[in-house]
Amino acid sequence: MGSPLAPPHRECIPWQGLLLAASLLTFWNPPTTAQLTVESRPFNVAEGKEVLLLAHNLSQNLVGYIWHKGERVDANCRIGSHVIGTHQTTPGPAHSGRETIDSNASLLIQNVTQNDTGSYTLQVIKEDLVTEEATGQFRVYPELPKPSITSNNSNPVEDKDAVAFTCGSEAQDPTYLWWVNGQSLPVSPRLQLSNGNRTLTLLSVTRNDTGPYECEIQNPASVNFSDPVTLDVLCLPVGAVAGMVTGVLVGVALVAALVCFLLLAKTRRYHSFFPSSSHPLG
Repeated sequence: MGSPLAPPHRECIPWQGLLLAASLLTFWNPPTTAQLTVESRPFNVAEGKEVLLLAHNLSQNLVGYIWHKGERVDANCRIGSHVIGTHQTTPGPAHSGRETIDSNASLLIQNVTQNDTGSYTLQVIKEDLVTEEATGQFRVYPELPKPSITSNNSNPVEDKDAVAFTCGSEAQDPTYLWWVNGQSLPVSPRLQLSNGNRTLTLLSVTRNDTGPYECEIQNPASVNFSDPVTLDVLCLPVGAVAGMVTGVLVGVALVAALVCFLLLAKTRRYHSFFPSSSHPLG
């Protein structure tokens, strides 16, 4: 006869113990291993700069890791592999000579171009040959060239003329910002922005509008400023205006005096030709 699976007295477990075990399992969760992630520093990078792809939460007892260009593991898109035991790094088909794999599994890409924009996948290999993957990405933007400011009127007359500044740039769809006296534009009905903030118009300029003015262009990874531009507002000083008014009044007075003199002289000549007679007729 075969022996029973277990003695009856050893299988008898109090039901209170089962309830206690169930309650403990309800409130206790086994610790979970943090998931492998890839962080891009920076996420938005200017063309010609460098970007670092950092690996976080690496597992213990790794034997090596492999970097791939793209969102998945692909031998044809392998940038390079690194063996931890021998510290040997082997470039792959997608290696351009600008990539460096560090001992901490990070990937450094130097002198980036817009073609480098996209996803990169890290594959780590454990001692039990179990693999784990994580994907990171970044975007490359063009380095912005220096913009310039042009004006339709470099010598406006105070309280009369309007001036339009235009920010010129060869960049593709940058964001335009304007600065005056080193500060952002004040809120004023005389200041108008148009053409996607590329053009700044000053209505009825005053002597306080001389500037300097600067144009700023930016994209998510780059920024650049124009040289400052100053307005030469033509205005007359208070003394000159008062002198002009006085001169006009004096001129009017002289003209009036001349008219009176001419009328008086004409009247005297008339009486000299036609003197009045005091003798009665007949």
